[in-house]
Amino acid sequence: MKNITYYALLLILIIIILPLLIVRGCSVNNVQEIEEEKISDQETEKIRFLNVKEDKIQEADLEQYIRGVVSAEMPANFELEALKAQAVAARTYFWGRYKGVYKSSDNKHPDVCICTDPAHCQAWKSKEDVYKAWGAFSAKGNWEKLTRAIRETKGIIITYNNVIANPFYHSNSGGRTENIEDVWGGKGVPYLKSVVSKGENEANVYKKTISMKEKEFIEKLSEKYSDLEFDEEDFINNIEVLSFTEGGRVSTIKVGNKVLKGNDIRSIFSLNSTNFKIEEKKETIYITTIGYGHGVGMSQWGANYLAKEGMDFEDILKYYYKGVDISQLSDY
Repeated sequence: MKNITYYALLLILIIIILPLLIVRGCSVNNVQEIEEEKISDQETEKIRFLNVKEDKIQEADLEQYIRGVVSAEMPANFELEALKAQAVAARTYFWGRYKGVYKSSDNKHPDVCICTDPAHCQAWKSKEDVYKAWGAFSAKGNWEKLTRAIRETKGIIITYNNVIANPFYHSNSGGRTENIEDVWGGKGVPYLKSVVSKGENEANVYKKTISMKEKEFIEKLSEKYSDLEFDEEDFINNIEVLSFTEGGRVSTIKVGNKVLKGNDIRSIFSLNSTNFKIEEKKETIYITTIGYGHGVGMSQWGANYLAKEGMDFEDILKYYYKGVDISQLSDY
C-alpha cells in the first residue's frame, strides 16, 4: 500500500507540479524582473542615440549601448572572439561619430550623432526585444555571453595612424570584401581594402535568386530612367557587365543605352549585394546574388569563421582592417 501511495505521489509530481514549475520559470514576460547584468562595477559616461523604432532619443551608458548594438548586429551563437570583434568595431564606429571625426552627409538626426537604423548607422535592440527574439531557454545564456564580450573589450577601439578608424562591417561578402572606393567612390582608405573572406557560405543569407517577368524588370528600370532605350526583341542581350570590382562584384553594367553602377541595380531591385548575375528564361528574368551587404570592412560571418579557426578578436580586426592598431578609448 505504501508503495502505491509513493508511486502516486511521484506521478503527481512529474505530471502536474514539475511542468508548472518549468513553465513558470521560463516565462519571457518577466524580462523587466531579470536583474540587469552589469558590464563593470564602474560604468562609463552616458551617451544619447536616436531609437528609430520608437522615434525618440534615448540615453544609456556607453557600454550598455554597445551591448545592444552587438545583440542586434551579430547572432549570439557566434564564437565569443567574433562577438568581441563586433563589440570593438561597433564601439569605434560610434566613438568616431561621437567625437565628430565622421559625419553623415544627409544630417538625418542633427540632435544626436547616431541612430539605430542599420541602413544609416548601426542597429540596436533593447534587452526586452532580444529576450523575446531569443526565447526563454536561450535568453539568459546569450545575454551573459554578450555581457562577457563587452566586459572583456571595454574601452577598446580601432585606430589608424593615431586617428579613430571608420570600421564599416557587413553580414558576408560572398568570399572577398571590397575596397571602399569601389563601393562609394572617392579616395581609398588604407585599412578598408579587399581581402579574402572564408567560411561565408555558412551564412543564413548567402545566395539568393529573385525572379520577375521581363515586363516588370523593364518597368522598374524605366521608372528610374525615363530615357532608357533597348531592343525589345532580344532584351537579355541589351545587358552587359562592363567591369568588376576587386572583390568580384559588378562595378559598371550597360543596360540598353545606359551605363549604370552595380549599386544602381542593387538599389532598384533591392538586391542583397552587387555580386549579382542576370539571366533570362522564357521571358522571366532571374537575378542571383552572392553575399549580403555592402562588402566593405569586416565580414561578420567571416569573423566567426576566423574565430573558429583560433583567432582572437584583435587578430580578426587586424585581418579585415589592414594596418590598424588596437587602442584604448581613454586616449582619444
